[in-house]
Amino acid sequence: LNIMENIAQFLKEAKEGIVTVEFQKIDSEEIRVMPCTLNNELSGNKVPGPMNQGIENDHFAVWCLDKNAWRSFRTNTVIRWYTGEPMAHPEK
Repeated sequence: LNIMENIAQFLKEAKEGIVTVEFQKIDSEEIRVMPCTLNNELSGNKVPGPMNQGIENDHFAVWCLDKNAWRSFRTNTVIRWYTGEPMAHPEK
C-alpha cells in the first residue's frame, strides 16, 4: 500500500494548514517527523503562489516549520502523514 496514494488530499491539506510527514531519511535511515506546510501565511510568505507539484510527483518540496526552511522528501520513504502538528509519541 502506497501511503502517499492520496497525494491530492495531502497537497490540499498542506495548502490549507499544517501537515506532519513521517518518513525515513535516505542518508541515515532515521525516522524524521516533520511538521510542514504549503500555506503562504503560515510559512511567512515563503511559499510561491503556483507551485507545480502534482499528484504524479515522486518527491515533494514543503516549508518545514521546525527548521524554518525548505525541505523535500520522497514519497516512497513516507511512513505516514496526517493533518496538524506532530503527535506526541508515547515512550515505549
